[in-house]
Amino acid sequence: MAGKPVRPTNAIDQTRRMLSLVTYLRERPGARIEDVARAFGITEDELVSDLDVLPMCGTSFRGGDLLDIDTDGERIWWHNPAALGAEAAEPLRLAADEATALLVAARAVSTLPGLREGDRQALLRATAKVEAAAGEAAGASARLSVTFESEGGVFADVDRAISERRRLWIRYYSPARDQVTEREIDPIRLVSVGHTYVEAWCRRSEARRTFRLDRVAEIKILDEPSAPPEIELRDLSEGLVQPAAEDPEVVVEVGPGGRWVAEYYPHDSADELPDGGLRITLRTPEPASLRRLALRLGRDGRIVSPPELADSARRAAREALAAYDGIEARGAADGPHAVPGEQPGPLGESRIDGREQGQ
Repeated sequence: MAGKPVRPTNAIDQTRRMLSLVTYLRERPGARIEDVARAFGITEDELVSDLDVLPMCGTSFRGGDLLDIDTDGERIWWHNPAALGAEAAEPLRLAADEATALLVAARAVSTLPGLREGDRQALLRATAKVEAAAGEAAGASARLSVTFESEGGVFADVDRAISERRRLWIRYYSPARDQVTEREIDPIRLVSVGHTYVEAWCRRSEARRTFRLDRVAEIKILDEPSAPPEIELRDLSEGLVQPAAEDPEVVVEVGPGGRWVAEYYPHDSADELPDGGLRITLRTPEPASLRRLALRLGRDGRIVSPPELADSARRAAREALAAYDGIEARGAADGPHAVPGEQPGPLGESRIDGREQGQ
């Protein structure tokens, strides 16, 4: 809904809301989307997102007993509440693989750094009950473990900061600038679009920014309260990167080996070239970030415009070649080495011969 203020949210809040939503919809067949969203204090887009998840929930992941919920865009229909109600009245029975998956996941989550102690203890108590009920089926789970990457700790701290409405201090690596900066941010929400991100109000830039969790080098939860301004949440159904019409235009030409660029980068047009390549026109708020793309493409692509960006990519390629040449020159005493040079590309562009950067 346009103009609706941002509400801090996290995975725990969403889970609680969805559990309440099941009860609410059971008692209100054909409920209107706008009425349900208003009742739960969320946007219609958030509600639809919840409805996309609910059909994957039920008394088992084996299928046949999942929530049969759908919407026609105006109303919400639950087609099998009676059947699930009958099953819910019976004792829950877990198969061995179900018990193993549940116990391994529960133990892994309980080790997350930053998890609130009350939540950790509640999870451990629930895990013990499942373990006792599973009997011999629980034995396999004790021989399995899951180790979270460093992003897990960042996720836990961000989730906690959102829940407690506290500000964060982060050291963040920006690949576009190839530098690490320190920032204070007011976290708004966690989003997952390929990678996991936190959408936040950045106090350094005084603007909304999105930070990828695996690029956070260091994080601290501050005592200051989080107070992001009232801004409308973005619709991310079209992807995290949504170029604006006013963003600078960049033209890239790629050969057959670089056609993947059109699949991974939002673009305005992709015209076929005689050699089987593409001429791709796209927009980005930070054109300099495409220098890395040019280096990665190597002989498979080049930046055509704007001219200053094309010049910058050429300089970056030459500097990379010089660095390689210097390394090979220092190692010449160990034996002969072939020293690659630059090859002129179409329209006078120079590229790195046979070297793909950034792989």
